[in-house]
Amino acid sequence: MLASLTSVLGWAEERGCAAAAFDTPNLELLLAAIGAAEARDEPVIIQHAQLHESETSIDVIGPIMVMRAEAACVPVCVMLDHGEDLDYVRRALDLGFSAIMIDGSQLPYDENVALTRAATEMAHARGADVEAEIGFTTGHEGLEDADDDRANVYTDPAEAARFVADTGIDALAASVGTVHGFYKAEPKLDFDRIAELRRVCGVPLVMHGGSGLSREDTRAAIAAGIRKINYFSYMSNAGVRAVEALIAEKRPKYFHALANAATEAMQADAEAAMEMFSMVPTA
Repeated sequence: MLASLTSVLGWAEERGCAAAAFDTPNLELLLAAIGAAEARDEPVIIQHAQLHESETSIDVIGPIMVMRAEAACVPVCVMLDHGEDLDYVRRALDLGFSAIMIDGSQLPYDENVALTRAATEMAHARGADVEAEIGFTTGHEGLEDADDDRANVYTDPAEAARFVADTGIDALAASVGTVHGFYKAEPKLDFDRIAELRRVCGVPLVMHGGSGLSREDTRAAIAAGIRKINYFSYMSNAGVRAVEALIAEKRPKYFHALANAATEAMQADAEAAMEMFSMVPTA
């Protein structure tokens, strides 16, 4: 069933865990994400990032995302990830997305606020929820390596609280030491910063760059207050590895064999991520 971001994050808050959010720029990833959620009987967030537009247009995959969400037997939020401009946000809302993330994190504060406020007004008028970012999580989904050669710009809690108040957003993506993509060096998460952000901001916290984190770091971040974790790179790579193994072993003649193998492997990886995210931390 199609669900709001607020309802899925409310489920996570009630349990003291984190909801999984998977970017699904193709059918195989989409089927894997919803299949994992249904197998675990848990809510899930499926996303299309604007940077994936060159791979699959939102006009193609978006209606399928909404249709599969409506047909699912678990709550599924359909969300725009890293929307860069208001026209693209409008396209997602026109397709029936139930949430959007507007990303002005690389802009000066006042410009980020203006962009985010405009996106929030547009989305709320359609009954959709809004996530936005203050502080910059380096790297990008879908690139071969994360850009972690420069220090992460950690989110300042006081500025984040001001940003939430100035924009009216429903969830906050904060830079706490993760990067998008594949890590070149061990990430250094700031758990005290997460706890302070949770204390002062008053909205659910989102952690981007969830692939590649240790189980211990992931669980500690959730215990500190993270309620949504974006996860893509390792799930997608699980599909690549499954295809490589199938070709080496059987050299199949039809593409659907490769697609099915990738989907099965990506669902298994997504289920493992959801298990890690949804286990309630112990004291």
